[in-house]
Amino acid sequence: MHTTLDFAALLALLDERSTAFREVVAAAPDLDVDVPSCPGWSLFDLAEHVGQGRRRWATIVAAGPCDERPAGTAPSESAPAPRDRAELETWLAAAVGEFDAALRAAGPEAGCWTWWGDSQSPETAEGVARHQVQELAVHTYDAQLAVGAPQPLPEAIALDGVEEFLSTCVSTDEVWPHEPLTLGFNATEGRAWRLDLSGDGARYARLGQEESVDVVSDAFVNATASDIVLWDYNRIALESLEISGDRVGFERLRDWDPDA
Repeated sequence: MHTTLDFAALLALLDERSTAFREVVAAAPDLDVDVPSCPGWSLFDLAEHVGQGRRRWATIVAAGPCDERPAGTAPSESAPAPRDRAELETWLAAAVGEFDAALRAAGPEAGCWTWWGDSQSPETAEGVARHQVQELAVHTYDAQLAVGAPQPLPEAIALDGVEEFLSTCVSTDEVWPHEPLTLGFNATEGRAWRLDLSGDGARYARLGQEESVDVVSDAFVNATASDIVLWDYNRIALESLEISGDRVGFERLRDWDPDA
């Protein structure tokens, strides 16, 4: 049986992906190169987004339990990044350091504001760290794509990422507006999950070794964990994945906005 990555592992992965992202930015021939997976953004825009995000979440974690977003942490309130490459690299490193320090000072169980209140993810520093590993991993992929050298997400990150996305970004108490459905997610590395969609909302569960994804689901995807996560974040098309059963459920899941 697999377990969720612990806080120490999450901190290590945040550092590893932050370093990988900054290395792409440092080596890029041009910071104005387009990022194909983020239409309208240059590599500079992506770097600015990553740095601003680390500083916002550092402030959010440090603020502790809050019913509302802490003051000064809305994206529109973020300070711009410096345009000079050397200054940008220093600014990015400082932002990553602030986030790491805030997480370590708070500890995994510390509560804080999050945007995923009715999901299956905890509103804690550890929940934030887990989600931010995925954010950084996907944005590192974006940066690599921009310079023509995309790489699959690291296996440990991708395997945790399938579940983290279902837990944080999909699970909700909001009513599924279609007929009840169970979708399966089978990572070729040997892990699987089910997602139950109904009038009670969306809830995921891990599948044990004795459970077969083709038995418990109406349709399922079979792909590497990296490809599943990249599809989750709309980086690759559904056609890139192997789907067993009616793909309409996955298309509806992609289009569903519970907050609309």
